[in-house]
Amino acid sequence: MRIMVHDFGGHAFTATLSRELARRGHTVAHCFSGSFLTPQGSNQVLPDDPDSLTMHPIVLIQDIDKSDLRKRHQGELEHGRGVIEVVREFKPDVILSGNGPLDVQRMLLEEMHQRNGRFVFWVQDLVGQAAVRLLKLKIPFVGGIVGGFYLRMEQRLLEKSDEVVVISNDFRAHIPPSVRVRAHVIENWGVLEDLPLHPRGNRWRREQELGDGLVFLYSGTLGMKHNPELLVQMAVALKEIPDAKVVVISGGAALEYLQKRVVELGLHNLKTMSFQPFERLPEVLATADVLMAVLEPDAGVFSVPSKVLSYLCAGRPMLTAMPLENLAARTIQSAGAGVVVDPKDVEGFVAAGLEMAKDQSRREAMGAAGRSYAERTFDVKAIADRFEPILKGEKPATL
Repeated sequence: MRIMVHDFGGHAFTATLSRELARRGHTVAHCFSGSFLTPQGSNQVLPDDPDSLTMHPIVLIQDIDKSDLRKRHQGELEHGRGVIEVVREFKPDVILSGNGPLDVQRMLLEEMHQRNGRFVFWVQDLVGQAAVRLLKLKIPFVGGIVGGFYLRMEQRLLEKSDEVVVISNDFRAHIPPSVRVRAHVIENWGVLEDLPLHPRGNRWRREQELGDGLVFLYSGTLGMKHNPELLVQMAVALKEIPDAKVVVISGGAALEYLQKRVVELGLHNLKTMSFQPFERLPEVLATADVLMAVLEPDAGVFSVPSKVLSYLCAGRPMLTAMPLENLAARTIQSAGAGVVVDPKDVEGFVAAGLEMAKDQSRREAMGAAGRSYAERTFDVKAIADRFEPILKGEKPATL
């Protein structure tokens, strides 16, 4: 079978699925954005990859600017046209597409149905729900109209898709009733082989001159569904602990905001930097004494932060501010891998961080519990067993 896996964000775990499908004898084209500023995985052909796997980055004239909605939309449409070119050359039997802007999803669905092929909508985020909630805040009145347009588009695309895969059972309540009965729940996973355990005192820590003090680290996107001020206040609180630092690895407007706050508050213990090369990620995460993740209250409905899955693999404890009902929050708590506080509770977030800073044995136990959970759960062969019948159009053993 000829399969295209399209992951707009270019995440590490989606590439592992493409590799596993290719190992099973399928011809697989893995397609992703080469112009979207977000952490990405091993999106190139590796020496031990099957010949039946090809990688297709869609590189635009300019990187997609997430801070400018008009330019972002133009970039997304250009990306969609680039993916369609790959589709017409590769001629897939089926496309599994996730993390894609809705306009791109629409373009791919229409192209595949014109070709009598199949389209599987991999729901990584409820984009329509996000548009309604976030655009109302960003652009009063007009944002609600635009958000409503995308919500209706998302509902129509889900209804027209041949199959739907959602990453959380929580998403079922927000998709059309006709789709719920055929929505397959397959939770995302971390990539253990890409994240071997490294010592705390590794080369990356030395290169960044972080010394031997405590490091509270955030690595990943900071967008409209994240509150960077939580990281600022953690740095303020950690000033009472000698040599303790907050390190934020991200990109775009959020870094500019943090850098401004560093100057305003004299936060010499808050270090910001751009995204690091993927091959350095194991060292980066191992440097942390505590890994942080944040998610705004409304975003708990439509998003499950994938960075938490990498954090579990890293074997480091987590301090998170996210809705307690979110799948990622429930996973952290059930695994015993960290602390979850309400995202509106800034004082609680800071207090929990200070408690973790002063209790090394607790941090070590949480980190070990997270790694143990990852080793038990993140088996890509078992995960591919669940995807394969869906891609073939067969009835899977379980829904």
